[in-house]
Parts: sequence; structure tokens; C-alpha cells
Amino acid sequence: MDAIDEAIIRCMLRNARSTYAEIGEAAGLSPSAAKRRLDRLVATGAIRGFTALIDTQTLGWRTEAFVEVYCKGNPSPDELGRGLEGVPEVIEACTVSGAADAMVRILATDIPHLEQAIQRVREAPVIDRTESVIVLSRLIDRPRV
Repeated sequence: MDAIDEAIIRCMLRNARSTYAEIGEAAGLSPSAAKRRLDRLVATGAIRGFTALIDTQTLGWRTEAFVEVYCKGNPSPDELGRGLEGVPEVIEACTVSGAADAMVRILATDIPHLEQAIQRVREAPVIDRTESVIVLSRLIDRPRV
């Protein structure tokens, strides 16, 4: 990874639909050279894909919570992941250090919807209990690098 690759990645983070000409301009390359470099970044796995960023607020999904998950026994991360993947409102889940076994991020339309989603999380066989905090306002929301 060099400065040119970093410039290409920055350009793609700003707009994944950038043209090769725009990418080349941002990285100081011709469009054809930009295409070759971008193709190499994809082939090596440095860029795993391209996606649309959805404004969940516009779609009415305005309620967000972080949920600490405490498990029964000592399930593997795969078991825990399988227990959570059936809840579509779970948009992120990670095992964590500390007292909780995992941290889950849930997105819902409103508080009743959030409550239903948390209840479905609690129904997973490996989960003992949860503790939730509701997001009041998002202070920083950076694109993922």
C-alpha cells in the first residue's frame, strides 16, 4: 500500500461510484492506470466490495441501541453469531472483553419496535440476559476504513 493506493481508497470512500477519470485525478494517474490500480486493490482484498450507504433516518429507522449480551455457559463466537443472525434489526455484533460476552447494535423504527427486537435477541438459546442503552444523538459517523 502506497500513497497512490491510499488516494484511490480515499476517493472511493467519498464516492464508490467515482469514474476511473475521477479516481485517476485524485491519485495523479490516467484513467486506465487508475482502473488497473483499483482492480489490484480489489484482487488483493484491500477493497472487499462496493456498497450503497443508506440514510436510515430517511427510511424511518430512527431508534438505535447498543445492547450488551451475556451468554449462558461459554458458547463459541459462531454459536452466538448464529443466535443473533435471525434478528434483522441487529446490524452489528461483536464479541468483547469485559463483563459482557458481546455487544450488539440494533436499529429500529421506534421504541416498541426496538423492544420487540431486543426480545428476539433474548430468545436466542445461548443468551442469558441483555443490558441496553439507547442512542440519543450520533456525534461522529465516519465512513468505515
